[in-house]
Formats: sequence, structure tokens, C-alpha cells
Amino acid sequence: MYIYDHYDQQIVEDRVKQFRDQTRRYFAGELSEDEYLPLRLQNGLYVQRHAPMLRIAVPYGLLATKQLRMLAHITRKYDKGYAHITTRTNVQLNWPALEDVPDILDDLASVQMHAIQTSGNCIRNTTTDQFAGVARDERIDPRPWCEIIRQWSTFHPEFARLPRKFKIAVNGCTLDRAAIEVHDIGLEALHNAAGELGFRVLVGGGLGRTPIVGSCINEFLPWQHLLSYLEAILRVYNRFGRRDNKFKARIKILVKALSPAVFAERVAEEWAHLKDGPITLIEEEVERVSKHFTDPAYLDLSDQDAELAALDVAHPGFARWRSRNVVAHKKPGYAAVTLSLKKTGIAPGDVTEKQLDTIADLADKYSFSEVRNTHEQNIVLADVEQSKLFELWEQLREHGFATPNIGLLTDIICCPGGDFCALANAKSIPVAEAIQERFDNLDYLFDIGNLDLNISGCMNACGHHHIGHIGILGVDKKGEEFYQVSLGGSSGRQASLGKILGPSFAQDIMPDVISKLIDVYIEHRTPEEQFIDTFQRIGINTFKERVYASNH
Repeated sequence: MYIYDHYDQQIVEDRVKQFRDQTRRYFAGELSEDEYLPLRLQNGLYVQRHAPMLRIAVPYGLLATKQLRMLAHITRKYDKGYAHITTRTNVQLNWPALEDVPDILDDLASVQMHAIQTSGNCIRNTTTDQFAGVARDERIDPRPWCEIIRQWSTFHPEFARLPRKFKIAVNGCTLDRAAIEVHDIGLEALHNAAGELGFRVLVGGGLGRTPIVGSCINEFLPWQHLLSYLEAILRVYNRFGRRDNKFKARIKILVKALSPAVFAERVAEEWAHLKDGPITLIEEEVERVSKHFTDPAYLDLSDQDAELAALDVAHPGFARWRSRNVVAHKKPGYAAVTLSLKKTGIAPGDVTEKQLDTIADLADKYSFSEVRNTHEQNIVLADVEQSKLFELWEQLREHGFATPNIGLLTDIICCPGGDFCALANAKSIPVAEAIQERFDNLDYLFDIGNLDLNISGCMNACGHHHIGHIGILGVDKKGEEFYQVSLGGSSGRQASLGKILGPSFAQDIMPDVISKLIDVYIEHRTPEEQFIDTFQRIGINTFKERVYASNH
């Protein structure tokens, strides 16, 4: 992972000192609430329903064990003993005291962490595949390119006050696990017919109040021009994006209003002034960044297929866990393991301070002292020796990380909702827990198979409900919490947005609604079909009839 140099460290430490003085002035009455607001947002600090919320940056999801241990220390000392993994792979603290935040930022800086650009109308954390660097279907490792974008975008003076927040994702694999089609900018690394590296550029995707799948404006951008082309896109957006209405200020609205073709023309016109200029990338710069992402000290191992198969037979629980939470690795004899943060009864994405310390210990022992946060709100040990999988599984069971549900219905993406967020129309966590309890039978979960269920507490779609195979949106009906259901969303290649099923439902019947939807799927599926396949084949009406029929 990327390691700070002297300049990086000095920048972060100077920012902490600056914010400490700003906070002192605020408490002394020298800064008003309105004056302090943009200053705290620049440091990832929100004021939520019950307390401040601090969002901590985790660039492209990578964490070292010393950083995990610092997060554990901070949650113990300054919070209520737990942290929350977000859908942008960051970490949130939901209960810090405002006066403690400068000390928290100081502690974070000591382990090369910060909260810069985790809020406000700026370029947010660039995300990518949680299996970057180890996936068997990888074309190129996207992490160096994420880091290059991070260094270019951090403190970029021209893009500190965009019309709205801005999100970029990079994919380097055959599959798209980074959801690049629903980002403000999605970048797909590929090679042209001549074997040259470049990027397919998608623009104008996003969820929220107006969900849109992004449009391609450049089929092949040579890697040397990545930053100048991104800068051209941001300049067009900064110039023409709406600032009169925050609900229409995202780049997706501008791209739709102009049309992707016209937007591409505007970008090309702007790029003409930037192309081959000072920010053109050179091989030495790419190499400087890439050297931080070389392979760890892998052993020369062989795959343990026969040995693992024998363990599967002897231990069915291990077999289930391995089938859902373990994926193939590019190196023989290794595997990537996902630690589920979706145990029934626990808010999705929450992890306690003790668990953070435990994960650090496990990563030190089994995965070269690094972990990755996922946008599905889980944690990955990316480099585990296959011969140690059974030993690891036993320890994960002990600490609550071995629920074999990755990719299944109870692996729910869920925002904090009305329990914490001042913007939420309804609670999300109780709905997630009720659904998890209803579908707590592992045999039934495995029979249902792959199914993405996402829950958001409001139209901002922090829970990505639009791209869930089943999406749930909290809505306010005359002061009461109700839930709107959508079907057919997906976030991979050829991403799709869910279609609204019909009128919304009260919270207490949501498990029944989901049960009826699953019943329709099981009755109509063919042997090879997953939920999304059956939905696409039979359409929404069959599901709608079952859910709303009075005799069901």
C-alpha cells in the first residue's frame, strides 16, 4: 500500500493544526456556526441526528494493521466502542464529541490517516475492486491508478468547491466489482489491439434522487492522458454544472441535459488546452507510485484442492463458508477471504473495537498485515495460504466473522438510516435486522442463492438501493416511516436500475414482503437462474401480483 513521504505527512499534520485552531475559535465564539460549517466539512465532520459523525478516509479501501489498531484505540477512547464501514470503503465514527475531533485527527495522522475530502463538494475517495492485485480475472492492478488520482485530486484548488460531491471508481478486471457504471466517472482499464494500455471513460452515472447509469464518452484514453482528461471533465462540470439547486447539481444531470455526445464535445474542447501539458503522465511517475503495490513475499505453493475438499466433507460448516467467503487468488496456494460483518443481530457494516484489534491480529498472522474494506461493507484478508484456511475459519467463528453469507440475501448493504442520520426519512437498521432474522436458515439462504438486497433511509441512496436486486427505500408518509421496494437493479456490467414495485409498506410487514418476493422467484426459476435472471425473464408483474394480492 502507499506509504507517505515527508511531504504527505507534513500536509496532514498541518491540516490537523489548522483545524485544531479553527475548533478552538469556534468554541471561543470567534467563529459562528455558519463560518465553522465549511471548515468542519473539509475535515469529514458532520452533525447528525444525535451527535457529530466523523468520516475517516480509507483510500481505495486499503488498511494496514497499525491503522486498524489506531481505529480500535480511537473508538475505545473517543466513541462508543465501534466503527462503521461505508459503501465508499471509508470508516465512520457515529458518536465523537466535537471538542475531541482535533485529537482524533492527530491520532489518525500518526498512522498516515486523515478525514480530508470525505465530505463537502469535492472529489471524494476513489474506489476500486476489493480484490485488486490478487483477482484471477485482473487485466491490470487498478490501485496505482487510484493512488495517482488521489494525489492529483487532494487539495486541488480548482475542484474544492464543485457544484456537488464527486465520485470516481476504477476497474481493472474482466468482471466489474467496482460498480463503475453508477459513478460520476467510471474508468475501465483495458488494452487496445496494439497492446497499449488505456481507459474506457464513463461519465454521468450515479444514484440518489435521480439515478442514472453512466455513458461512455471515450472508448480508449491512453494512460498518459488520464489526469488531463479527468481535469477537462471536471472543468466542464465546474463551469456548467447547476449551483442553483443542489438536487440538480450532480454531473449526471448536466450530462443528461446536454446529452452524452454534446458533453463529450465540451470535454474534448477543454482537453485541447490541457493535452500534452504539465500533468501528462510519464512512465517514471507511474513507476514511482506502482512500486508501492508490488506483490508481498508470497511463498512458492501449490493449490490445496484435494486437501480442502477432504476438509469440506469432514466439516460441512467449513465447506459452506469456503463456498461463499473464499475466492480464487492469482497465486497458487493462496486465497482471498471475506470477513462477513453481516451476522444476524448486528447492524450491517458495524465492527467493534475488540473486533478491529482481532482483525489486525489475524491480518498480521495470515495476510501480510493488510486488509481491505469493501463497498458491500465487509472486510477482506486478501492473501491467505490455502493450507491455513481451516485454522483461520475456526478463529473467525470465535470472533463473529464467519457467517457464510457473502453475496446472499442477508449480506445486506445498509446505510445508518434514521437511527443516526439527520437526512433520513426512515430507519434502515431495524429493517435489515428483521430480514436477517426471517432468513436465518442457512439451508434456505443457500437455496435462494446470489441476491443483492440494499437498503437506504432516504433518496440520497447511501445504501445503493437503486442497484439492489431487491432495493428498499425509506420514505416519510405524513410523519410515519414506510418503505418502497424496487426490483431488478444491478451494479456489475450492464448495470441496471431497479423498478418500483408499487405502493410502500409499513416497517413491520417488510419481512413478509421479502418472503413473498422470494417465493415467486423459487416458484418460477429455472435450475440455472439467480434471482436477477428470473426477474429479467418474467418481469415485475408476477412479483407485484403476489405481494399486493389480498389472498396472500
